[in-house]
Amino acid sequence: MGALGALSFATAFAQDETVDPAAVPPPQAAAVEAAETGQPSLTRSDVDAWLDGFMPHAIAEGDIVGAQVTVVRDGEILTSRGFGYADLAELQPVDGYDTMFRPGSISKLFTWIAVMQQVEEGRIDLDEDVNTYLDFEIPHTFGEPVTMRNLMTHTPGFQERFRNLIIGDPELALPLEDFLKQAPPPAQIFPPGETPAYSNYGTALAGYIVQRLTGVAFEDYVAARIFEPMGMQRATFHQPLPEQFESYMSNGYLSAADGEPQYYEIVPMAPAGSLAASGEAMGRFMIGLLERNPDVLAPATWEQMYETVYQLTPPLNAMALGFWELDKGSLRIRGHGGDTGFFHSDLNVLIDEGVGIYVVVNSSGEGAGTLRFSLTSAFAERYFPETVEPVGPRLDTASEHGALVVGEYESSRTVVTNFAAILRFLGQESITMNADGDLEYALFGKPAVWREVEPFVWRHVDGYERMAAVFDDDGSLDYVTFEPVSPIIHLIPAPWYRAGSLVMPLLSLALGALLVTLLLWPVRAVVRWRYGQAFALSGREAMSYRLVRIGIALVFVFLIAWVLLFQALFTDLSGLGSGFGTQLFVTMAMQLLLYAAFAMALWNAFTVWQGRQSWFARLWSLVLAVAILIVILFAALNGLLSWETNF
Repeated sequence: MGALGALSFATAFAQDETVDPAAVPPPQAAAVEAAETGQPSLTRSDVDAWLDGFMPHAIAEGDIVGAQVTVVRDGEILTSRGFGYADLAELQPVDGYDTMFRPGSISKLFTWIAVMQQVEEGRIDLDEDVNTYLDFEIPHTFGEPVTMRNLMTHTPGFQERFRNLIIGDPELALPLEDFLKQAPPPAQIFPPGETPAYSNYGTALAGYIVQRLTGVAFEDYVAARIFEPMGMQRATFHQPLPEQFESYMSNGYLSAADGEPQYYEIVPMAPAGSLAASGEAMGRFMIGLLERNPDVLAPATWEQMYETVYQLTPPLNAMALGFWELDKGSLRIRGHGGDTGFFHSDLNVLIDEGVGIYVVVNSSGEGAGTLRFSLTSAFAERYFPETVEPVGPRLDTASEHGALVVGEYESSRTVVTNFAAILRFLGQESITMNADGDLEYALFGKPAVWREVEPFVWRHVDGYERMAAVFDDDGSLDYVTFEPVSPIIHLIPAPWYRAGSLVMPLLSLALGALLVTLLLWPVRAVVRWRYGQAFALSGREAMSYRLVRIGIALVFVFLIAWVLLFQALFTDLSGLGSGFGTQLFVTMAMQLLLYAAFAMALWNAFTVWQGRQSWFARLWSLVLAVAILIVILFAALNGLLSWETNF
């Protein structure tokens, strides 16, 4: 973006809809008292001034086009601010109240509320097998049924599914029922109820159950049973966006630097993330959550959702019924985060304080995740500083306990049974320990130091997030998790045979040996031709020499085919049709080349050792066979030898 564009972009940061002062609630007594003591007061004027100081810099640093922040207090929208642009080309500023954004997975809260409405009406039992409510079957892979409670706490044990998770062409969109039935349910990789593994499919399944039991399309059900009683006039789950909302909708962007508006994202698993809503609508939603709107759920049901905490890792934040526990110190918070390809959001409601904050951005940029987390954290620290407890002293056991958790980890939100399992390996993260005995593990992509303050509980030294390690009965490390993702994800130790610190050096050496051998083949031929030397081998030895090098070439054909497939996959996730399916099948079939290459390498080694070649030639023949075996093992352990196309 040129200098003029950058200047125009900056001038829109502080623009916002004019609000009638009479509509702004008067300062509360606590706010007045806080102002007298020098403590920032939670009033519209103070929040607006703070946001004006926070958001412009944060958006510029995050390479983000536009953002919206809504704050509610005591049953009123305290402020709803727009920053940056909803349409960069037209220089249309974000309006804090009217502009619509995509809150992504915050949509799930509406799904869980709809489920609890059906619980109240006696149609759903949270602990019943979900197959009771379905017209297709969720297998009992581990001998136990998946229940609605499992779905609401992200513990059905499903592996991730991401094919056509978000698409750009409405023509490729399927109704919710058809999407769920077009392929078998994602494989269960954990027993139900044991390991949180965030699941869009599980949420979509719950929404489909509501749709089946009520006979009303999910989008229409939410509009009538949640939007209307909460006063959310500018909100919809319908896709594509209904015409009456088009003039209010913000574009989505990759980044401010890119500046190109993107397509309107279609989420086939609509209950998991298809919501579009204005800042005012989301403010009304937060008010409904805080006031326990009796026209939506009975007060006891609201409390059931907030207080039924599925605690797997005390004392860390856990899952409530559909809501994430996001407590900061002694400040009790329930909420959710959300992401689409281009929109990123966070919603926090302080359930004892009558206060809520919602932030959403319309660009991925470089810092969307950091911005939303930093904003909600800074808000809590500014207006509720007494809840931020200082980091305690380091325990004497820090080095001893830290050494037990240092290592490489894989996310429980993962894929195991198909080719996408390679992402489990590529996404490994490391926990290390510094000289002081503190752990080091990045938080939202930024370096973070964690100090042990309780046995096997660490505290972020520059924040209030905690990390904890849990051990099996035999003393082996089961998992590590940390806030704020502790409700939905565990970090599971990578087994030694899949740990990147071992696998990558071995794989690099193997590929290096194969590549050197392949490159030297024509080089040696040219040298022999240049000096008029005859090829020293003949018969079987000459044939095995050439075949093993052809086999090496096949290994690289196999690897390049997978690189090209992943390039096609991640270049455009907006709708993977039959063309990608064909490419996937062809790539999978290329594993036969790998087997052929290994057979050639074994025959070459046998031939070399049976002949009269040098000891170096004999050892190198073994190196080549082992190198190809390492590639095969790597492919097998990471899904590249799978024939499963359901991803």
